[in-house]
This record gives sequence, C-alpha cells and structure tokens, in this order.
Amino acid sequence: MKDKFYQYIQTLQDQICKGLEDVDGSSKFREDIWERPEGGGGRTRVIENGQVFEKGGVNISAVHGKLPDTMQKMFGVGEADFFACGLSLVIHPKNPMVPTVHANWRYFEMYDENGNIINQWFGGGQDLTPYYLFEEDAIHFHQTCKTACDKHNPEFYSNYKKKCDDYFWNAHRNEARGVGGLFFDYLKATDSMSMEDWYNFVTEVGNSFLQAYIPIVERRKNLPYTAAQRMWQEIRRGRYVEFNLVHDKGTLFGLKTNGRIESILMSLPPHVQWVYDHHPEKGSEEEKLISVLQKPKEWA
Repeated sequence: MKDKFYQYIQTLQDQICKGLEDVDGSSKFREDIWERPEGGGGRTRVIENGQVFEKGGVNISAVHGKLPDTMQKMFGVGEADFFACGLSLVIHPKNPMVPTVHANWRYFEMYDENGNIINQWFGGGQDLTPYYLFEEDAIHFHQTCKTACDKHNPEFYSNYKKKCDDYFWNAHRNEARGVGGLFFDYLKATDSMSMEDWYNFVTEVGNSFLQAYIPIVERRKNLPYTAAQRMWQEIRRGRYVEFNLVHDKGTLFGLKTNGRIESILMSLPPHVQWVYDHHPEKGSEEEKLISVLQKPKEWA
C-alpha cells in the first residue's frame, strides 16, 4: 500500500503543478529534492511571483524511521518504527478575489520490532479560504467535494465537511479559517471499508482537486481590485498564518519529526499584515465574509 500510494502522489504532484502552471501562464514551479537524515525525503515544488499565484507549494514526502518521543505520546505507544508519505499543497493567489486553497492527502504505517504493520491509516482533505465571498465559488468547491464523496458513501460528504468545519477553526479568533471543504483522518480498515477501499476514496478526492479549484481561479483572476482590498487580503492572510502555526497538526508533525523547515513553512504567504484591533466596516463585503466565517454554512 505504501508503494502504491507514494506512486500515486508522485503522479498527482505532476498533474497539479501542470494545471496550476497552465492557469498562471507565466511562472513555473521550482523543484528541490531533499533527504531527511533519519530516513526518507521529499520533492518540494514552489511557485513564486507568477501572474496569478504570488506564492504556492505542492510538496510530496516519504519519511521513515523511529517514531519520535513526541509522536509516541500522541499515539499512546512505546518505541516503534513508522512510515509516512503524503502530498501537501497551499496556493496563495495575488488577486484578493481569488481564494487561497489548501489540500493534503497522506498515508501512515507503524511497525513492531519485527517489522510487521501494527497500524495504518489514511488522512487528508481540501479546503478553500476566500478573501471576498462569491457564493457560487463556495458552492462549486463543495459540490465537487460532495460528488467525489458520494461515489463511495452517501454519508462521507456531510461527515467530513463537518470535521473540516471543526478542524479549521481558529478558536482564539472564534471564526473559521475559510469556507471549509473536507477533512478526514485515521481512516482505518473496518468491516465495511478495507484499506483498498480507503485508497480508492482518498485518491478520488485527490483527483477532484483541479476540478474543484481551477474554474474558480479562471473566473476571478482578472477581476480588478483596489489597494484597500489587497490590504484586507493581507490581514486575512494573518489569520491563515495563525492557524497554521498554532493549531495545524501537519505543521506540528513536520516540526516535531525534524522535517524540512523550508517545505513545512512554504504554506506561509509572502506578504501579511497584523493591524491592531482591525474590524471591517458595517455592511461591507469584508464584514459579509466575517459573518459567514463565524458560523459554518451548508454549501452543497
């Protein structure tokens, strides 16, 4: 399974990078191959200063070795070996009318002292963070997620949509990071779902990513915007940074397993503002966004 999924994310990385380069039209991804001293490595690809995308990364990694102490405590296990691989992406567009997007699909195995698998699971999802709310964009993104989920189980979309709303919640701000999407973790074999079934589901979601995001980019990338709207984008990007550094499990996992710092922090946008006690004007488009972020909404 680990070889099969790693092969999948290598191919998916190529497909997503090409799709994003095509819509940007000017900038290409820069590639870095890196190795982790304790075992494994990855392939980081970053796009910067494009016509559409100000900064973005589409990274894959496959790491293995002894499970660090911090992870042992998290999983409630003693000494063990592990393998983890996944694809993680974050794209920050230049135009504030185009939403930021994040996605991640990953697989994890844990072994006993004889090398036998004692635990294995999939995780991942994809979510949208707009700066100006175009409801048709949120509907399109969620409907694409729902279509992928419905091919496998009619309950998956509502379950993983709620998990996404719960997970990407900036508790210290009492607001969502964005308009959500899907989030799932610890997808293990059950009586009704084998690991092969979970593989088929997770790859279905991965394959839906470009269809979920690219049409939104195409609709919004050439819209005009003002300096004030750009400033609002940078203030909201600050909330994005706060979530990733305070709450995000993937970021923390990378930092605690001696991951490659440049690859982990590629999720951070290049231009951000923290304005003291900032509040949008009453009745403005900016306030409309905040009102939606304070209470999760059904989109599909």
